[in-house]
Amino acid sequence: MDTILLNPVIDPSAIDRAAGLLRAGEVVGMPTETVYGLGANALDPAAVAKIFDAKGRPQDNPLIVHIADAEALERICDDVPEPAKRLAAAFWPGPLTMVLPRVREIPASVTAGLPTVGVRLPAHPVARELIRRAGVPIAAPSANLSGRPSTTTAAHVLADMDGRIAAVLEGGPCEVGVESTIVSFAGETPRLLRPGGVSLEQLREILGKVDIDRALREQIGDDARVSAPGMKYRHYAPKANVTVVCGTPEDTAAYISKHLTNETGVLCFTEFAYLFEMHEMRTMGAADDPLTQARRIFDALRAFDETDVQEIYTQCPSDEGIGLAVANRLKKAAGFKVVNVV
Repeated sequence: MDTILLNPVIDPSAIDRAAGLLRAGEVVGMPTETVYGLGANALDPAAVAKIFDAKGRPQDNPLIVHIADAEALERICDDVPEPAKRLAAAFWPGPLTMVLPRVREIPASVTAGLPTVGVRLPAHPVARELIRRAGVPIAAPSANLSGRPSTTTAAHVLADMDGRIAAVLEGGPCEVGVESTIVSFAGETPRLLRPGGVSLEQLREILGKVDIDRALREQIGDDARVSAPGMKYRHYAPKANVTVVCGTPEDTAAYISKHLTNETGVLCFTEFAYLFEMHEMRTMGAADDPLTQARRIFDALRAFDETDVQEIYTQCPSDEGIGLAVANRLKKAAGFKVVNVV
């Protein structure tokens, strides 16, 4: 299969062509404000199966369904509770996914056989226009090979998916850089399943109490049944082994400096780059700039794959705001191999 790159900036028919491929049951790499997604018609089980084949994704890892407008939520989900409606009003379109009871029309392959489905209304205008023109909801996980760092540019998608999918729709670099926040309304209290572009603090401003799933803090077993992507298995990982060093920026930089070898790469805050100039090093932004960190981490992790490093040490951001999502992605990439520096 030849994967074509469709660019709406230079080809006015690009979005229509991508929409036609989706209606025909093909898989298309699509931009969102979080990361690029691997989209297919969410109502077509055969098309959904192609997503799993292209990614090499385990079948028990559910997908997120993307919609073009908030009114479509009622066509995807049954019995939407009032707190979910308040959250949608506050953060849609945007980097928020809500797990809610699904309607029967959503195939079991999308939800890993669960009675719930994750739904999101993306903010990226190309993504929304693509869904609108396709005329169907789009199931879309991140557009990377399973386990690899997520894709935040069309070039990243082509690096992983060339020859595996029909097309990639260009939409520029992703503005947020980490996947959407996932909140489940399946229990009595809303539960944060994955941190993302909407922070825990913002969720609590709207919802009050929000529980935190243990998958944010530790590796859960591969036999666990999960209701959202990214909760089990090793995710976001480059080829080299990753160790996350937690503590103050000064202490973590000092720790990493003492543990370097000729085969070590370093992912650090910008202000500490001078310490690691003799090593393979990438920066994620300043220690007090989590928004830049979120936009840079996947590109940085992918860049190490072009080097000979065998291990990567990374400083860990603060858990405040979107920093919680950045820290989560790094810890998942490390398989929760974490050093706490006191």
